Amino acid sequence: MKDLGVLHHFLGVTVEPRSSGLLLHQRQYTLDILERAGMTACNPCSTPVDTQTKLSEDAGPPVADPTAYRSLAGALQYLTFIRPDITYAV
Repeated sequence: MKDLGVLHHFLGVTVEPRSSGLLLHQRQYTLDILERAGMTACNPCSTPVDTQTKLSEDAGPPVADPTAYRSLAGALQYLTFIRPDITYAV
């Protein structure tokens, strides 16, 4: 085992030392996901959620590239591990 120096990035998580401890964030990982999805030019907006909606497998046409869809869905799920506050939106 050898010392690789100060930790900066690990599994998509950026680690920044602060006087009070460590700051963990996924800013670059999030930007990479937005780029993969072609959504870097999108603007945030408030979106009220309909809590009565029933989801089903047959709602809408199938996605053009199921592999890309699954990859993005998995990346978003991983993002929620550090940011549980966005879980419902994702």
